[in-house]
Order: sequence, then structure tokens, then C-alpha cells
Amino acid sequence: MHAPLDPRVSYEVAGDGPLVVCVPGMADLRSTFRFTAPALIEAGYRVAIIDLRGHGDSATDFDRYDNPGNAEDVAALIDHLGGPAVIIGNSMGAAVGTLVAAERPDLVAGLVLVGPFVRNGKANALLRAVMRVATSAPLVGVTWKSYLPSLYRGTPPTDLPDYLAAVATGMKGHEKAISATMRTSHDVAEAALPRVTADTLVVMGELDPDFPSPAGEAAWIAEQLGAEVLMVPDAGHYPHSQRPDLVVPAVTAFLQKVTRRA
Repeated sequence: MHAPLDPRVSYEVAGDGPLVVCVPGMADLRSTFRFTAPALIEAGYRVAIIDLRGHGDSATDFDRYDNPGNAEDVAALIDHLGGPAVIIGNSMGAAVGTLVAAERPDLVAGLVLVGPFVRNGKANALLRAVMRVATSAPLVGVTWKSYLPSLYRGTPPTDLPDYLAAVATGMKGHEKAISATMRTSHDVAEAALPRVTADTLVVMGELDPDFPSPAGEAAWIAEQLGAEVLMVPDAGHYPHSQRPDLVVPAVTAFLQKVTRRA
């Protein structure tokens, strides 16, 4: 993870102060941090938000769309902007952040893992086969459009209809890349957990439908990393946009603690 930043990777950066890099999950846009980033900039941080490979404004001609490939991009962005940084990763973005912290600890002042997928879920062979078809390039747009609203269980963001429309529009022309992203394995992230030394905050929606037991998954991750845990009531897989009233203050307090040490 020492390559220069690939110009095909899209990001935006604003603010002054310690660096924070936000990483969305699969089939999402960097605007998932539309409530988080402005608040952190106002609190005195320099905030960069990246689009995953094949997502948003990033290119769709990469040869890989997995966690290690995206982790290379995040590491390169931190190098480019001047680290270290606190990485805030949602869903798959948490796995990406975990890999950067394990491979390049010099770049990571702390981790905030939101609705984190840092290991593969358990599913039977039939369900895996069905999902492989449903997330194939010809079907992934329709599948995600129907599935995504269910991930916002609990209090929805104030602009949810508009945001869902933006995600659906953003998938057009990106179907092959997003389908490939959905086939990534999180085994490599799970294997990297013992090598992570950065202070970590786990943020989990109490109603997150992606986990059989959101509290249990958060506790397991916290045990692996010695992390703090924030369980967010009335929130699903996107607590940062569903309950910014609770998440932003907790993240800001965590940033103040870890950036003083960096």
C-alpha cells in the first residue's frame, strides 16, 4: 500500500485541521456522509470523502473492486493529503479501513466502523446462489432499489426519498462494477483484525437488519479490537445518516481523543 493515488478515484476534501477520511459501503455514494462531513468540518477537521471503485464519480474500468483494492486507494489518498487520518468506514468501508489500519498503521490515527462488515455473514448455499443471480450485472440495479429501503429500519433520514433516487441514478452505467463489488469476500478483513492497533469506535444501529444480532456483532468486533461501542437506537445500517443527532457528538468526542495523541 505505497502506490500513488490513482486519478480514476474520485474524492472531495474540505475544511482545516486533523484529517478524517470517510469511506462509503458498497452500492452507495460518498454523499452518504452528507450529515456527518459538514458537522466534522464545522468542528475543526479536514474531511475527505472517497467514492469506492466503480461507484459514484470513480471510474468503472478497474481490474478489481474488492476490499484490498479499495484499501490501496484509501491509503494512497491519505498519503496524498498528508496523514495520519482517522478513517470512518460504513459497511464494506469498515473492512477497507480495517485493512489500511493493519497494513499501514502509520497512516491511521483511529478507526470509526459504522455498521461494519469485517467478516462474512453466514448464509446457506441456496441463499448464496440466489443472491449471486440477484446481484448479477443485469439485475443488481433492480435488486438494490428494492432492498435498500429495508436497511433504513427505524428513523429514516430526513431526505430519504431523494437519497434513494440519487443512489438508483448513480448505479446506472456502474452495474458491472457494483456487481463485482458485491462478490467481494471479507475474509481478508477478518484475518487483518489481530494486526490493528489503532483506537477504534464501533457504531452500530440497534435495528441493523444486516446482522442477526447487531449488538452481538458489535460486541464481537469490540472484543477483537479493544474498541468502544456506540449502539444507536431506532437506526438500521446507516446510523450516521439516520441518527446524526447521536452519532456526530460521539464521533466528534472520539476524534478529539485520538487526534490529540497523533
